[in-house]
Amino acid sequence: MINPNHRHRRPVIAALAVSLPFAFLTTAGASDAVAPAPDRQTAAPSQPSHLDLGAQDLPETRDVTTLAPGLTRTTITRGTPNQDFFWTAEVAVPSASPDPDAPASALSTQAQAQAVTDKLDAAGVTARVEHVQSPQLADAGGDLGHRVRVGQFGSKADGSPTLDQIKAAGYKASVIYTGWDGDAGSSDDDRGPWILQVLTIDPKDFRGSLTSSFGPSLENRETTSQLSAAAGALAAVNGGFFTMDPAAGAPGDPAGTAVHDGKVLSEPVGDRPSLVLDKNSTSIQRLHWHGTVSAPGSAELPLDGIDRVPGLIRNCGGTDDTPTNLPLHDFTCTDADEIVAFTPEFGPTTPAGPGLEVALDAQGTVTAVNHTRGTAVPAGGRTLQAIGEDTDKLAALAVPGSKLKVDTDLLNEKGKTLKSSPTTDVVNGGPTLIQNGQLDVTAKRDGMVRTNDSNSFFYGWVHKRNPRTFAGVDAQGRTLLVTADGRQTTSLGLSLNEEAHVARSLGMVNAINLDGGGSTTMVQNGQVVNSPSDATGERPVGDALLLLPGRKD
Repeated sequence: MINPNHRHRRPVIAALAVSLPFAFLTTAGASDAVAPAPDRQTAAPSQPSHLDLGAQDLPETRDVTTLAPGLTRTTITRGTPNQDFFWTAEVAVPSASPDPDAPASALSTQAQAQAVTDKLDAAGVTARVEHVQSPQLADAGGDLGHRVRVGQFGSKADGSPTLDQIKAAGYKASVIYTGWDGDAGSSDDDRGPWILQVLTIDPKDFRGSLTSSFGPSLENRETTSQLSAAAGALAAVNGGFFTMDPAAGAPGDPAGTAVHDGKVLSEPVGDRPSLVLDKNSTSIQRLHWHGTVSAPGSAELPLDGIDRVPGLIRNCGGTDDTPTNLPLHDFTCTDADEIVAFTPEFGPTTPAGPGLEVALDAQGTVTAVNHTRGTAVPAGGRTLQAIGEDTDKLAALAVPGSKLKVDTDLLNEKGKTLKSSPTTDVVNGGPTLIQNGQLDVTAKRDGMVRTNDSNSFFYGWVHKRNPRTFAGVDAQGRTLLVTADGRQTTSLGLSLNEEAHVARSLGMVNAINLDGGGSTTMVQNGQVVNSPSDATGERPVGDALLLLPGRKD
């Protein structure tokens, strides 16, 4: 596994590129097919003939590059520009709640949407109401509500005058591209286009390792290309969810499970699924947290988390959290009374603030008790921070010179502790996409469905097409890491429903969604090979999945 501070010498790789048009993929083996040279045929991983995405008759090409024995990158281009798509203004419908501070929403009831449309029409702005139906997932989907849209434009800029008219009528709006809709039934006749990158790792032949890296510290962010270059990786993709806003915690901190080199560095969000790596073995497991602090002869105290700002739980899913103990994606829950452990991997100093902080050496001996928070973590040791009512509880245990036992266990669905070794890494994600070969998009269970927000979060995050990064394992035991570009007219992105269908059509029997949107990035030999969607370019992320070369004997 990789030391995030250690730089590896970058190897020289001979790349073998193979272009596989859709027509060849669907006729391979036929008597009139022209077979490639034997060495090129074996270079391409065997995958189903085409993606289950859009209309069945779409053109599709696959260009395969061999990065190392057992490691390939496949660029898949599917579909053609669709002249039926256009830019339009989507109106934020004011909430029907009596709370004047309730936010506007993209979706509403039909009556609310019609009322907004009537007011816009009266102001000289011709609007329309559209019913939004979402494909049915494992535990969510169906009727989402109604949206209000105005106009058809050839470009985003062409919609600016209409935005001014809508604003003058008292409403907010944004210009969006209709190709990014993920409405039920639309994908069957969509023409695209889509661009995906697929890394395929065959453990029978690949002599390197699949690992993760968060860089020099958990609390800061680096780009995927920076993390890849620092490790001398053959290839890399962005990893799990992380904190971005300082108001939600430490930027860069994993918002879910993280294990590096066998060491637990972040607790799970409820029992959301995680990608578990051990050497070249990959699995998707639902892990949950069991953390405790104890002293000889004393009762155990619950340990709420590890390597995060006490009181702030990004994506929720902890214990005694407000407003919920269930996963709630892109939301920060709070807890006024917590104990959180810190490792040296967090950063140079721990978060500062009121409360208590106890320093432990490598043997668990209490070396200092500080009545404010914020200090350096002892090398090889850890600290414990307490806030609220848990401050006095921890102070009663933490006698200088005494020993404390700190348990940070990850339990599987059977309640057994995850077995880890120095070759074990875990990256958080969710929801699941495929389980045992079947579509299984668990959006509600994993916190992507919010109550009392008119389905707007689900609409934007799950239903609509976005850039996506996902991972899985196929029936041959190979690991696949995939990026799909999105929020562009040249590549539409994927809804979660489409992402699951694509994962299955790539042969995955188990698959998980990772962080996406502007984070979606794939790197080969230090160079970004996809098209990240942020206007500023490649986004700094919390961690990345790296393919490291094998050692030369």
